[in-house]
Amino acid sequence: MTDACCLKGNEDKMVPRFGHGTWIGKAFNDTPEMLHERSLRQEKRLERANELMNDDSLQKLETAAMARSRSVDSAPLGNYTIWKNEYRRGKSFEDMLRLMQDQIIMARVYSGLAKFTNNLALHQEIETQLMKLAWEEESTDIDQEQRVLDSIRDMGQILARAHEQLYECKLVTNKLRAMLQTVEDELENEQTYITFLTQLASKALPDAIHCLTMRLNLEYHLLPLPMRNFPRRENLENPKLYHYALFSDNVLAASVVVNSTVMNAQDPSRHVFHLVTDKLNFGAMSMWFLLNPPGEATIHVQRFEDFTWLNSSYSPVLSQLESAAMKKFYFKTARSESVESGSENLKYRYPKYMSMLNHLRFYIPRIFPKLEKILFVDDDVVVQKDLTPLWSIDLKGKVNENFDPKFCGWAYGMNIFDLKEWKKNNITETYHFWQNLNENRTLWKLGTLPPGLITFYNLTQPLQRKWHLLGLGYDKGIDVKKIERSAVIHYNGHMKPWTEMGISKYQPYWTKYTNFDHPYIFTCRLFE
Repeated sequence: MTDACCLKGNEDKMVPRFGHGTWIGKAFNDTPEMLHERSLRQEKRLERANELMNDDSLQKLETAAMARSRSVDSAPLGNYTIWKNEYRRGKSFEDMLRLMQDQIIMARVYSGLAKFTNNLALHQEIETQLMKLAWEEESTDIDQEQRVLDSIRDMGQILARAHEQLYECKLVTNKLRAMLQTVEDELENEQTYITFLTQLASKALPDAIHCLTMRLNLEYHLLPLPMRNFPRRENLENPKLYHYALFSDNVLAASVVVNSTVMNAQDPSRHVFHLVTDKLNFGAMSMWFLLNPPGEATIHVQRFEDFTWLNSSYSPVLSQLESAAMKKFYFKTARSESVESGSENLKYRYPKYMSMLNHLRFYIPRIFPKLEKILFVDDDVVVQKDLTPLWSIDLKGKVNENFDPKFCGWAYGMNIFDLKEWKKNNITETYHFWQNLNENRTLWKLGTLPPGLITFYNLTQPLQRKWHLLGLGYDKGIDVKKIERSAVIHYNGHMKPWTEMGISKYQPYWTKYTNFDHPYIFTCRLFE
């Protein structure tokens, strides 16, 4: 018999029923070699134990621990503070302010705990000292440093007593966690609010540009009719020249596009600008370029309301923009008055998306029926190189040439269009087809990029990246060398260069083509 109860299934393999006892069976008999190895391992363990017992490292650790314990301040409670050494070591004033901010955090913790435990006297004392610290933090007089030092000492003593009376690890941890969650929620709300204001500011026309537009409109309507005509009208339909299409309601932005293109062109006389705007800005746009003609280049200003063929029976997008349902979708605010809902709805109420100017790009062959190739440019670009080589590029039967070879990744901003291929592929009719399908906004909600990606699917020829650089309206990390070697830089995004939100290091590339000495710009105080 043995101490363990075993199940006997095979005499050579007997296993214990419980986790203790003696193992029995031939399978567990040690061989002489195994016994020898076990003996060697046991001897090594004994040798290592003797080394540790004789080593003086343990004695060194004990001595160091005793030395540290003697350095602990065991002064009376009234003089003790966990911040004591900080403000007695000759720290700078900035260090003291940071120390005070740390005290404020812990004071809020203990104030909440004091109120929770009904220790109202301590709660009131902490709150009073908190008000004093907050006042010192905002003060700027010459005696502030000494008062801050005194306040740190007083708060340290209060916190020491609070620590003695209230400290419990779990309670303090929970309070700090709750404070952290509150701060994170406040930060998230602030970020949402900033996003809302950013969108609002980016979509609003600056007062200076509004002032400029109003003054130019007034001057245009005072101008005699014979003086409202632009020169060199014979160039407008000459297919041998370099034609640009620019659709804009921003007179200053349009002027920068034209000025930058002309100033960097090898032969400005061969460049023709077709500028289309709306009736509200037609006078200002015309007057600006009558007063500031683009040198030897040709320019012509039109308003899309004069296109008799552009009506709701022909254009589904125009019919949709004029519908009550579309206006309700874009302009009616949600019932919720929260910042989140306001930020979400604001992008749908961007006037650009309700303007036919934004959709004219799909009617370019109809607007310019006698042209064969045209370069479409947005009004938030700046031209830095001569663009004439674009007209000699072989599009290989494609309609649109853009900077990105991936069919799902190209963008507007600068596009060279082969209008013969456009007509051959019925691009406008394809656009109408998809626009009709999207009448209820089930495919996309806003903008012209989604229908553009669908309409020009597999009809886009890749363009070298040196021609078109995106991101100057949102990306603050673009390499300066990349900007300087790009033919066209595009301020796509919320941070337009003519607004106060514009990224300051990118604005000089735009402002260099603005004449700040012009009397109208000077009077309207642009960028002041």
